[in-house]
Amino acid sequence: MTIRAFCTLAAAIFALIALLQLIRIVMGWSVTLNGIDVPFWASWIAVTVAGALSFVGFRAQQRPIALMRKS
Repeated sequence: MTIRAFCTLAAAIFALIALLQLIRIVMGWSVTLNGIDVPFWASWIAVTVAGALSFVGFRAQQRPIALMRKS
């Protein structure tokens, strides 16, 4: 798998996670883990983090390959 393909795949997965968390907030879906309700503010954090990681992944995919190898 090339670096660009990896960056694109990772960014798409993080974008999907951010979208699903945002849908959870909008639709009001409740999540219970081991009998404990997960608050909606946790989904806001997940949207922010996953969205940022998706953005970074898509930006990294657009960088020239020569710059990626120097890092």
